[in-house]
Amino acid sequence: MQLNALPPVPGLSRRSFLKTTALAAAARSLSPRGWAQVPGANGDIRVAIAGLNSRGRLLVEDFKKVPGVRVAALCDVDTAVLARASRDYSIPDTAVDFRDLLARPDIDAVAMATPNHWHALQAIWACQAGKDIYLEKPVSHDIWEGRQMNAAIEKYGRIAQAGTQARSSPCIREAVAWVRAGNLGRITAARGMCFKRRVSIGLTAGPQAVPDTVNYELWLGPAPLAPPRRRHFHYDWHWFWDTGNGDIGNVGLHQTDVARWFLGEKDIAPRTIVVGGRLGHVDDAQTPNTLAVVHDYPSAPLIFEVRGLPTRAGANEMDTYQGMAIGNVVYCEGGTLTVPVSYTSVQAHDNSGRLVKEFKGDANHAANFIDAVRSRRTSDLHIPVAESHVSSCLAHVSNISYLLGKATAPGELRQRIQGRPALSEAVGRMLEHLAVNNVDLGKTPLTLGYPLETDPAQQRFIGNDAANALLTREHRKPYLIPALA
Repeated sequence: MQLNALPPVPGLSRRSFLKTTALAAAARSLSPRGWAQVPGANGDIRVAIAGLNSRGRLLVEDFKKVPGVRVAALCDVDTAVLARASRDYSIPDTAVDFRDLLARPDIDAVAMATPNHWHALQAIWACQAGKDIYLEKPVSHDIWEGRQMNAAIEKYGRIAQAGTQARSSPCIREAVAWVRAGNLGRITAARGMCFKRRVSIGLTAGPQAVPDTVNYELWLGPAPLAPPRRRHFHYDWHWFWDTGNGDIGNVGLHQTDVARWFLGEKDIAPRTIVVGGRLGHVDDAQTPNTLAVVHDYPSAPLIFEVRGLPTRAGANEMDTYQGMAIGNVVYCEGGTLTVPVSYTSVQAHDNSGRLVKEFKGDANHAANFIDAVRSRRTSDLHIPVAESHVSSCLAHVSNISYLLGKATAPGELRQRIQGRPALSEAVGRMLEHLAVNNVDLGKTPLTLGYPLETDPAQQRFIGNDAANALLTREHRKPYLIPALA
């Protein structure tokens, strides 16, 4: 597909969409209860799901398990993906353009598992159209977008759940309450890790062809109009700044959120610094595959680590920490808790290593969303989008620290971080990990991120114009995000 021969956008025009959402907002304002009809009050709640590769398909399955819910429509800009999901789940009602879903009065809620760069705008559009929203992580592609999305949720009175499903795990909820009650003493640190193998995406000789089944103009949406530089069109967009946020804003966001949950911190950390790089691969990807981050909270540090390389060169298995490749460790004065990525168990050990308590249990996160849609109480949500926005911001702040950082030789790096014990410990293990993967840091040095100071209430950086310039990006017309906050 040539960029100068893009297919027309099917369904609603932008003018028709804006007219529809304006009418919806007017109808809401005339009703003393907000909306005249509570979704599902007299029947099934009808959910449409957009974005049908990996995570979107799991959402179809999760919502299908919830009593009183009907997955009424599917949406994807790739007609091959859309047709396959329609066939597999016996859901014939489909759309390529997300706005077609929003114009329909028979859709009560939309669940979005689309690429990161679409999240905030689609959520705002859904709010304007009077739909409740279930939004996958990260809930925004940058901090400014997230703020506008939160303002839209508030303005239009929508129920908005984030897809960080650990928050619905009964065992983690119980463990958080148990630890916060002081049963292991004061929390001294919370660590998350995402050690997940990410192979090289390869080098391309130039712009790559877009699959014939993809409406690329719609796929790009707010992102710059440019051809892809990746052989695998789907998923590898995570590793490019225009569309993704790297693994710290991908799989890793779950563990960041769990760590912050245990700490009980409600805002962005006042200080953040990272060390990392894209190492071990020579390819077109942009985001780092190796990171150590410290968010210096008043209560205790939140430490996060990303590794995309295996245990050693040529191996397939990944490193583990406290027996986990992906998960959390919460350190307390009297012991530690481990939270595996399954979210179905938590173990508490004392300082001698003795198991003192184990928490078990599982739940359907989608069911919690539906409960809140029926009750119309945001307080019923286990993690409103506004709460997940803070965890998304931690990923964005980390990436900004990295982007403003400088390549630093190993000796100088050790010297410059020696006054930061949490970061020094994580980087020390990182250096060992890179050495056994035959990474020559003389040729491809690590980046020492810029130490950022943040005003948590304003979600801006203190005295740093370069960092504040990265709070958002330029959005492509006509996919502009309204300034609401």
